[in-house]
Amino acid sequence: MAPRKKRVGLYSGTFDPMTNGHLDIIRRALTLVDHLVVAIGINASKAPMLTFEERAALIEAEARPIAKRLGATITTASFSGLVVDAADEHGANVIIRGLRGAVDYEYEVQMVGMNRTMNPRVETVFLTASPETQFISSTLVRQIASMGGDISQFVPRRVEKKVLARSRKPRK
Repeated sequence: MAPRKKRVGLYSGTFDPMTNGHLDIIRRALTLVDHLVVAIGINASKAPMLTFEERAALIEAEARPIAKRLGATITTASFSGLVVDAADEHGANVIIRGLRGAVDYEYEVQMVGMNRTMNPRVETVFLTASPETQFISSTLVRQIASMGGDISQFVPRRVEKKVLARSRKPRK
């Protein structure tokens, strides 16, 4: 019997900041793959709240214990091009995508078709958001934090501290 091929997944996004929804998808993806690459998108025309290094450190701090508990491994990497190229670069045979609802689904189905045409060796797997996280978005978390709101329900504690430190303006 031939040894089973290592299942490598790639989960891409900006993760600015990582939310409980992202962490839920990461946890569930780690039950499907042996190794998960969390690919952090870098776009030179955008100014993220958190640096790549901060995002990578937060993801690894939150996700590594989960991976270890599930018998999998996880790494972070940056990418600035096509997701299918990032998957190839990291030896991933599956792209993990989280879906929050119908709007995400419509967009993602189009992307699957394009990605499959560009690289038929890489499969895409959709994981639907858990009911308790499907309304969370990084954009809303940043907005709430910038207005002094409580984001503790939407992000892990480490992320909350980093986002609040970055988003709060000094008081006069």
